[in-house]
Amino acid sequence: MSDGLLGEWDDEFTGPAEDAGGAEGAPQLFYPDVARFVGEHLAFVYRRHINPGGGTTWCPQWWKHAEAISRLEALWRAWEHLRLDGTTGMSTWYRDHADHHMAVLLNTDGPFKGCTPEDGHRTRLTPLPCEEPPAGLF
Repeated sequence: MSDGLLGEWDDEFTGPAEDAGGAEGAPQLFYPDVARFVGEHLAFVYRRHINPGGGTTWCPQWWKHAEAISRLEALWRAWEHLRLDGTTGMSTWYRDHADHHMAVLLNTDGPFKGCTPEDGHRTRLTPLPCEEPPAGLF
C-alpha cells in the first residue's frame, strides 16, 4: 500500500502510481498493474460489508482465482480508459463495468465461494466440465 492521502471524506485515498511507461503519445497508466489497482483503488472505493451467509463474499488472495484475475483486469483496463473522459467516464465505468463484475465477484456463488476475509482462500471450485467438439465443427 502506498502512502495514503486523506481526502475530503474520512476514507483513505491513495495517490497515483509511478509512471508505467507506454507508447509515445499514449496516455500513461495511473496504476501500473491490476494488483495496484485492486489494492490501492478498488478496495477503497468499492467497500462492502462481507457476509458470506448474507450474499457477499471476497477472497483476500483474489489473484488465486482465474475468473477474478480476468474480471479485475478488465475492470482496471476499462477504468484506465474511462478515467480520461472528464464528463461521464466514471459513471460509465460504474454502470457498465464495476457494478456488473463486482456483483459477480462478490456473490457467494461466484468465484470466491468458500473464501472469506477471515479464513482466507479456499480452493473448492473445479473447472466446468467440457467434452471435445466433433471434428470439423470449428
